[in-house]
This record gives sequence, structure tokens and C-alpha cells, in this order.
Amino acid sequence: MEKYDIIIIGAGPAGLTAGIYAGRQGTSALILDKDAAGGKSREIAKMENYPGFKEISGSELIDKMNDQMQNTVLEEFNHVETIAKIEEGEYNFKINTIKNTYLSKTLILTTGTIRKQLNVKGEEEFKGRGVSYCATCDGMFFKGKDIIVAGGGNTTLEEALFLNNLGCNVTIIHKKSKLKAEEFLQNKITEKEIKVLLNTKIEEIKGEQIVSSVIIKKDSEVREIPINGIFISEDYKPQNTLVKELNIELDETNHIKTDKNQRTNIEYVYAAGDVCGGLKQWVVACAEGAIAATSAYEDLKI
Repeated sequence: MEKYDIIIIGAGPAGLTAGIYAGRQGTSALILDKDAAGGKSREIAKMENYPGFKEISGSELIDKMNDQMQNTVLEEFNHVETIAKIEEGEYNFKINTIKNTYLSKTLILTTGTIRKQLNVKGEEEFKGRGVSYCATCDGMFFKGKDIIVAGGGNTTLEEALFLNNLGCNVTIIHKKSKLKAEEFLQNKITEKEIKVLLNTKIEEIKGEQIVSSVIIKKDSEVREIPINGIFISEDYKPQNTLVKELNIELDETNHIKTDKNQRTNIEYVYAAGDVCGGLKQWVVACAEGAIAATSAYEDLKI
């Protein structure tokens, strides 16, 4: 079994930054993720708030971080492996994947979040046939067509703007009385004259072979509106299934609790990024990844 000082679980912005710092510190480190580096971060079409870049896509920034990783002294960069189980024990932790078993003195959890589903009738049935969770992946299929983007946060508005720029006829539907997105994005939505329906719930997604309409409800009024597709951009929930096995303490929203140095309640286990809650922004995830790797290094020296 291969042994490491640090194993990082998750290859998003927080995990990659933790890897960069782990490498620069001279620690032996491994990054594990079930997907290629970046994950859902690659779905972001355009960012305008990451320091140093007036405008950059998620894929471009991940690629730049990957390039930077090659300049560290990391023993390993990234293994695309699904983790089956994490156990405490020999060498502090044993990580079993579907391919291998690894031992590590410390763990940094950067598992991120996954997008919530609407959980309405027709959602499962029409996945890939008019129901999408990735605007940058599927947007081109809906150029010139009527679509709905469901949600009210920054990601929702960013995706709505992206789809509008592609030439889609976009309507945003949000179940609450106001959007949660930052004012800058809300102003852009207004400038582009993108229609927004507030206090409106999607009750059902309908169609035959593909999506053709949705049933929406506002107050007591229920009506059916024709559409060609729906992009579901609701809130995210933390990916915490693995951490529960280690009895890591979670907060009331099921995010991992950490101190200011990204330490969890379990010795030699750290967490960073969206799985910790708080402000879900790349710059925050990167900062927390750096702190987590530094804390692990400091604890290994004791």
C-alpha cells in the first residue's frame, strides 16, 4: 500500500490549491477524485470576480491551476478513482478506492457540493431530453428556443446570461420573493431584459419524447407554459457521505465544521471549500485550501 503525508480528496479549486501548497512544502501528497480535475467548476462559462483576471472561464482557470501543479514537487498529481471507504487506523487513515488502497498521515477534504434537484414529476424522465443541469454543456442545443432557468442565486443568473448570449429565449423562475444573486448580476439581467418570475414554483415537467411544457404555480394560480428545455440551477448541497464515516462534526446545514485553520474535530483531518459552507466563491475555496495544507504541514512537524 502506498503511503503519503497528505491525501486530498477532491480536485476542485480548493483541492488543487491544497495540492500546490502541499507540494511546495515538500510533503508527499496525492489528490483523489472520481472525476477529472475541476469537476463542476469547468461548467462555469465566465467569471469576472476572480482576482487577476478581468474575465475567465472555469475550464481556463482549472487548466492554469493544473499547469501550476506540474511545477510543484508533488509525488503524484491526481488519480481518478472513486473512494469506497475511509477508515481510521494504521498510518492514521486508510483510503480504499475501487482500484487501490492508500495510507495517509493526514486528510484534506475538498469534496465540494452537488446541485439539488427540483424533485418534481418529469424531472428524472426527461433528463438529457430537455432537462439539463449544465448550461455550458447543453446550451448550444437550445439556441433560438424557449427555455427556463430554475433558481435564484449567482450561478442561476450567470447561466441565464450565458444562455441569453447564445441566443436562447430565457425565463428565470424562482420560488422565493426575491433573487439571492449579487446586485451586479441582477442589474445585468435587467439590462438584457431577461424575464424573471418570482414566487413561482415548478410543479411538473411535461412532454412526450422531449420536454414541451412545464406546470407552474404562483400563489393559487396554476398554469402550463410551453418550453423547449429547462436548466435546473438550484442551490447546492454538501457532498458529505464519506466524512460521516469518520464522525466529523457537521453544522446545522450539513456542511463540515472547521476552525479558522480548517481543522475539523478529528485530529489530522482538515476541510476546505464549498463543503465547509460559507461564501461559496473560488477565491474563498483557494484560500481555505492553502490554509488546510499549511495546517496539515504544521501538525505533521509536531
